[in-house]
Amino acid sequence: MSTAPPITADRVQKFIEDLEAQKKIVSKCTKLFTTLTNHFTSLQNSLSQKSHSLDAKFLSLSSKFSQTLESLSQREYSLPDRESAAAAHIETLKEAALAEFKDPKGSAQLSDTLKSLARRMDSAGLVKFIVSKRKESVPLRAEISVALSEAVDPHRLVLEAFEDFVSQKSGKTLGLTDKRWACGMLVHALFPESSWKEKKGKGPEFSRNIGERAAEVVDRWKGQLDGEKEGLTPGEAVMFLHMVVGFELKERFDEGFLRKLVLDFSSRRDMAKLAAALGFEDKMGDIIDELVKNGKEIEAVYFARAAGLTERFPPVSLLKSYQQNSKKNATTILKNGNYSAAATEESKNVELNSIKAIIKCVEDHKLESEFSTDLLRKRATQLEKVKSDRKKSSAAAGKPQNKRSHSAGSARGSGPPAFRPAKAAKFSNAYPPFNRRNPAPSAQQSLAARFSAQYNYVGQNVFEAPTVPYASAYGVTHSQSGKGLQYMVYGLNTQNKPEYVVYKGVAVC
Repeated sequence: MSTAPPITADRVQKFIEDLEAQKKIVSKCTKLFTTLTNHFTSLQNSLSQKSHSLDAKFLSLSSKFSQTLESLSQREYSLPDRESAAAAHIETLKEAALAEFKDPKGSAQLSDTLKSLARRMDSAGLVKFIVSKRKESVPLRAEISVALSEAVDPHRLVLEAFEDFVSQKSGKTLGLTDKRWACGMLVHALFPESSWKEKKGKGPEFSRNIGERAAEVVDRWKGQLDGEKEGLTPGEAVMFLHMVVGFELKERFDEGFLRKLVLDFSSRRDMAKLAAALGFEDKMGDIIDELVKNGKEIEAVYFARAAGLTERFPPVSLLKSYQQNSKKNATTILKNGNYSAAATEESKNVELNSIKAIIKCVEDHKLESEFSTDLLRKRATQLEKVKSDRKKSSAAAGKPQNKRSHSAGSARGSGPPAFRPAKAAKFSNAYPPFNRRNPAPSAQQSLAARFSAQYNYVGQNVFEAPTVPYASAYGVTHSQSGKGLQYMVYGLNTQNKPEYVVYKGVAVC
């Protein structure tokens, strides 16, 4: 019969160590099992979500497919009616144009002239006429839209005007500023703001040939803009983006280039809506953040309102931030200029412009109840008054003195005082004749009585006695008492000397 080995401390210690090792192995297996379980669970959830997403997209695609089929069928059914209506409209326009060619009659009406030029598809004449009526821009803007509807192909008419503008721009032709403005009026009338939203989901209203021509023109235009050293003007940038939106040319340009134009010229009122029309709705938040970082909080308010992000970017907080930054800028300008007159003027101009921008933004977005502008208006009134007073004082300081009003004490050197004869009038009606301004005194009056009172001579000043003796010029000795008027000089004779000198109320010569 075998006996069990004796239980010793070493054997117990080894047993405990074996148990600890097995425990660690079990713990690792448990953790690995938990990790694998979580991983497979997440995979299952992800697959389930993707499956649901695919099902939703499939349903949406099916719905859009059915809607597109229905729209195509409706368009197909409406083609005969639309064709007949278009043919009737073209025939009407053709008859009106032929009638004008056969019996041309000049009309003084703005609308009639615009319609006539549009019917004739005379893009050059239309641009020239719009430039000539630039002072009537308010009624002109409304009439251009009506006139373009009279054209057989409005898109081709406007495109030809832009082709001519881009061609002349490459040749540095004179008058490009006016033509640029006229082309801007045309493209705004052809593609109004309301049409940007209506275009979503609809096909183009122009032919494929017109679209290709527009793409060529805009590509050539962009090449000119890239090569210009003086840079792009805000108006031309808006017009360029307007053409891109109107003729649906966004895919032809890099998104970064279009976004840079939006950010660089964000101060234009149309830019926020143009950015939405260019397809930047999802990225509008990033654009607004960049505007705020660049100190363009006012522009950020317009973009936030256009994109419907006023909760994320509250307009009032943006306006307060802009107000604080403008004050800091004005103070910095003063400090950097050592509080000089020029620095003070520039600082006040910066403050005044910022106040005007805030007030305009508040009025545009109806924020008077949330952001009071009473103190800003008072401050703007003060700055305007200071600016007006400064202009008046500078104008008075820069105004030349009357050459005939030098006193005897202002004579240079030892020569006679600088009395000069009055210059002859450049125009016959500029000044009345001397005998009408300064009529001869009546013979019944004594010499002293005639000169006892101040003589009413236009343009002459009353001369006070100088500190030097008058005898050096005219041989009349007297002393200066400092109690007011001592003598008065009236008129000049042909020898460049005073005609009358009154000394203490007595005529002396």
